[in-house]
Amino acid sequence: QVQLVESGGGLVHAGGSLRLSCAASGRTFSNYAMGWFRPAPGKERELVASINWSRAGTIYADSVKGRFTISRDNAKNTVYLQMNSLEPEGTDVYYCAAGKNYAITWSYDYWGQGTQVTVSS
Repeated sequence: QVQLVESGGGLVHAGGSLRLSCAASGRTFSNYAMGWFRPAPGKERELVASINWSRAGTIYADSVKGRFTISRDNAKNTVYLQMNSLEPEGTDVYYCAAGKNYAITWSYDYWGQGTQVTVSS
């Protein structure tokens, strides 16, 4: 089992920044791909950004490319999502997840409880 706890959400004005953190405990963090997700209409959750275990591979949703950066510190068992130039459309609950393959959304087995991000216009 892997336990995930997100933090860093909050209220920010459009154009502002937030940094989300996700602390992992349980099994070896460095064995897992990590991702950030948000709810999506008509489906489970959509991938916002993901990173593989070695930090050599990252994926971003088109809507956040150039504005968001995912990173991980395997020594601290933590993954981050730096969110810049936030837009009101980015208001949502953001979930951290751990899985087998950073590119396959259905391979994520463990989920955090989510952290609310609210962007005011």
